[in-house]
Amino acid sequence: MTAPAGSLSAADLTAAETVAATVTALFVPGDRPERFTKAAAAGAGVVIIDLEDAVALESKSAALAAAVEAVAPSDDGAALRALVRVNPPGSGHYDADITLLLSAAGTPGSGLLGIVVPKAEDAGGLRQLRAGMPPHLALVPLIESALGVVNALEMARVPGVTRLAFGAIDFALDIDADGGDRFLDHARSQLVLASRAAGIAAPLDSPSTHIKDSSKVTESARLARNFGFGGKLCIHPAQLASVHRAFAPTQADVEWAQSVIDAEGGATQVDGQMIDRPVTERAKRILQRAGKKEQQQ
Repeated sequence: MTAPAGSLSAADLTAAETVAATVTALFVPGDRPERFTKAAAAGAGVVIIDLEDAVALESKSAALAAAVEAVAPSDDGAALRALVRVNPPGSGHYDADITLLLSAAGTPGSGLLGIVVPKAEDAGGLRQLRAGMPPHLALVPLIESALGVVNALEMARVPGVTRLAFGAIDFALDIDADGGDRFLDHARSQLVLASRAAGIAAPLDSPSTHIKDSSKVTESARLARNFGFGGKLCIHPAQLASVHRAFAPTQADVEWAQSVIDAEGGATQVDGQMIDRPVTERAKRILQRAGKKEQQQ
């Protein structure tokens, strides 16, 4: 569907704006370059080339080289537009990852959208990294520990941080909790609150561990949406459709929102519900999200 006059297409957005607006972010292992193009064509909002968890120690250097090559413009000028999850700060690979990726970002036509920093816990380190990055790139701290959650607001307030993301599996391990979604409510709420307080985009939720069971993926994504997340990380293309559906308003949502807007300034109730400013503002947001979905179709 053609975007209406005055709206922005994906080509009009900076890398950071693209990442801030995305609902789905799909990981692809950095040492599997043959999958990069397939991942980009799968329908995710953005692709994340993973240099960390998905890559064995002996393949780290090859994965970095593959990521740098992928985001570099080819002979025909095309480049893969992707985020890259680097290795954790303090690891033996972090400095090399950052140096080569930021060098690649300086090449005209580079497809690098930004950096995902795993095990993010320290605002000072993020501030230092952001200072050396081109301003149009995204910076996404991935919160995966108790210290990261405690420091989430401080990290979210670092100028130039695009949005936070949640790594539930590592977080559950860190606090010795069951990895089920509902045992991590406090951490999810903290990241949503920190993002809102800092005035940045709503965070990306942790990936569902289910791949073939779309109902489980949908359930996890709806939980995230109801917590106030703005999107979800994904580990397989099969998860994308379920996540998109879960974050999009249903037809019933749209009909309710439209009835509220139609009654604004007149009726004080719609279907027995009092209509006041918070209700009308929620209705407007639902219609706005529905409009964005239509533009993407």
